[in-house]
Amino acid sequence: MDTGTHVVMGIALGGLSLIDPVVAGSTLTTTAVIAGTIIGSQAPDIDTVLKLRNNAVYIRHHRGITHSIPAVILWPILIAGVLWLILPEANLLHLWLWTFLAVFVHVFVDIFNSYGTQALRPFSRKWVALGVINTFDPIIFGIHVVGLLLWMFGLNPVPTFLTMYAIIVVYYISRFAVQHAVKNSVKHTIPDADEIIVAPTMKFLQWRVAAISKTHHYVGRAYGRSITIYDKFERKPLPESDLVKAALKDKNLSAFTSFSPIYRWEITEFDHIYEVRLIDLRYRSNDYYPFVAVAHLNEDLEIVNSYTGWIFSEDKLHKKLDFMPHN
Repeated sequence: MDTGTHVVMGIALGGLSLIDPVVAGSTLTTTAVIAGTIIGSQAPDIDTVLKLRNNAVYIRHHRGITHSIPAVILWPILIAGVLWLILPEANLLHLWLWTFLAVFVHVFVDIFNSYGTQALRPFSRKWVALGVINTFDPIIFGIHVVGLLLWMFGLNPVPTFLTMYAIIVVYYISRFAVQHAVKNSVKHTIPDADEIIVAPTMKFLQWRVAAISKTHHYVGRAYGRSITIYDKFERKPLPESDLVKAALKDKNLSAFTSFSPIYRWEITEFDHIYEVRLIDLRYRSNDYYPFVAVAHLNEDLEIVNSYTGWIFSEDKLHKKLDFMPHN
C-alpha cells in the first residue's frame, strides 16, 4: 500500500490497542504503543531510500528483505526496544505485541497489491502478489479516515475500529469476487489465453488486463464483465543474439526482467548505436506504455547508457539518459 494508507493504519491500530487492558490502563504504555504501531506500520518501507541510488536497485530490492520473515520478527524488537528505552515505565511485552501486529499488517496488506512482496524470504524469493487491491485504494483509505475522525470526535476507538476492519474484510472478499469474474470474462474473450494478468485500479470495477497466448500478447481494460482489448502484439521471443545477451547483462534491463512477467521488445539502430527497449504491457495509460527499460550499446556491444522506470513521454526519456541517439 502507499505511505498514507500505512500511516492511517498505524494510527488505527494504536486506537484499537485500547482493547488491551494493559495498554488502556497506563498512559505511558498507551503512548508507547501508539508510537510503536505508527512506526511499525512504516518500518518495512525503509527500503524506499534505495531510490536514491537508482531505479534498478529499487525495483530489484523494494519489498524484499525488509518485508521478509526475519524482518517481521526483528522490526518489532528493534522498535519496541528503542521506545522502551525512551519510556521505560511502559509495558515492554504489550508494546512489542502491538508493534509486531503493525509490522505484520503492513507486510500482509502489501501481498494483496499487484507489486506484491517477497514475504516468504528466506525460504523463497518468489514475489507473492494477489493483485486485488490497488497500491492506493481510496475506499480503504477513506474508511480509515472516517474511523479516525469518529475517534477524534469522541467515539470509543475499540468498537469503531473493530467495525471498520470488519467492513474492510468484506471489501477484500468482494475484490476477490470481482477479480475472479474479470478473469472469467477475459478467458471468454480470449479463449486461447494461457496466462491472464488482471491488475486493480483505483476504480472498483475497472481493471487492467494483460493476457498471453501461444502467438500473441493482449492488452486491455475490464469494466466489470465488459472486456475491451486495445492492443494485440505478435508474441516474439527475444533474439538469442550477442547484442541482446550484452544488453540483458545491464543492471537496468536485468532489474526489469526480474520484475515484469509480460513485456514486448524493440531493437533499433541509430548511427552505429543500438537501442534495446523492453516494454511492460501491464500499465497501459492513454495509449502509452510508461514502464520501460532501455539500453544503448555501441558497435562493440558496450553499454553506452541505460534506464528503467516510469516514463510518460519520449522527451522525458531523453532527459533521463545522458545520451540519446537521433535519426
